[in-house]
Amino acid sequence: MTLEKSVKSNNLKSSSILRFYGHLSLRQRLLLSTISGKTIAVDKIRPADVNSIDDQTPGLADYEISFLRLLEKITNGSAVEISYTGTSLIYRPGVIIGGKIHHDCPNSRAIGYFLEPLVALAPFAKNPLNIVLTGITNDNVDPSVDTLRTVLLPQLKRYGIEDSLELKITKRGAFPLGGGEVFFRCPTIKNLKPIQLVDPGRIKRIRGIAYATRISPQMANRVVEAAKGILNRYIPDVYIYTDIYKGAESGKSPGYALTLVGESTNGCLLSAECSYRPRKLITMEDEKDANDVKTIELKTTTKPESLLQNDYTFPTPEDLGIRAARLLLQEIKKGGCIDTTNQWLAVLFAALGPEDVSKIRIGGLSNFTVHYLRDIKKFLGVTFNVKPDLETHTVLLSCLGIGYSNLNKKVN
Repeated sequence: MTLEKSVKSNNLKSSSILRFYGHLSLRQRLLLSTISGKTIAVDKIRPADVNSIDDQTPGLADYEISFLRLLEKITNGSAVEISYTGTSLIYRPGVIIGGKIHHDCPNSRAIGYFLEPLVALAPFAKNPLNIVLTGITNDNVDPSVDTLRTVLLPQLKRYGIEDSLELKITKRGAFPLGGGEVFFRCPTIKNLKPIQLVDPGRIKRIRGIAYATRISPQMANRVVEAAKGILNRYIPDVYIYTDIYKGAESGKSPGYALTLVGESTNGCLLSAECSYRPRKLITMEDEKDANDVKTIELKTTTKPESLLQNDYTFPTPEDLGIRAARLLLQEIKKGGCIDTTNQWLAVLFAALGPEDVSKIRIGGLSNFTVHYLRDIKKFLGVTFNVKPDLETHTVLLSCLGIGYSNLNKKVN
């Protein structure tokens, strides 16, 4: 009986293959496949359509292929089969081994795209994970390394992951050329602790980081002053650090960004961020297309890949600071113990937790979290009880954990 329970809680391996379609949610399904040990097959990944006027490249994107290579590095025995056209793949997960790894991230996506899944996989590895990632550190598409360091990593301590947990930013890398570098270290654990995040408390202080690379330090100071001008209307305890990088540590492109974190009386963290994005240069062909209304409509409505980019150009640093401050105020207004960006980790660890009830209060279910809950049910067999709270306008999630145990952990 004990052996049967251990095998079940370790990898949940099954001979059946789970089938999915499309490139959406591909990263989270690869993550759940690696944890559960179930093989997945994904078809129709950006299929080529001769009748389509969209100019997207069919098949897997470069950042998705890079993520598959990263999974091969941190695991042992993983197998990936990709079709000739790149529109379908079969992924057979192996054992998470961790260790010392170096990975170069493509500039099409930021380091946060690759680092987020590692935060969930590293605690269940055989050896502690020590990885160096290079690429873009801040953009408006993926969570920045500042958000991961100040918000996501402190969440791990709630589940018993504390010793030797570190995320160090050695170089900054702005869009589009990148050149940043981060070092992530995470220990391994045997089991997760149950979590009860029901009372968010009240916001007692706001902290932030404004960085600037290969640009005047005055840009970061202007961002700070604009953000404090908005936030000081509601709370006096606001302090934003300025982080200026020069020389080899400043990456290959100029840029600046702001990350804000609100801390409540119960230790809940809510975040918001904005990054400077260079304005796209207008060419002669763009000016000709501007005279054709049909061309503009086609460009804005028939390119799904453009939905990845929040194209905030921010004419002045003050606009960026005001935008970030208002986004943080919106997160605080939603309520809940976890912000929208980091809902996925709390939901996943609640499902993997011990065979006890875990409860989480969030401000509202994002579309990403809704799809994630459906995938968790398919991979782990965990169903969440979703109960809206009409008084606080929040949502209470509760589930019974599967008692996932890390049998890969190396015994000293």
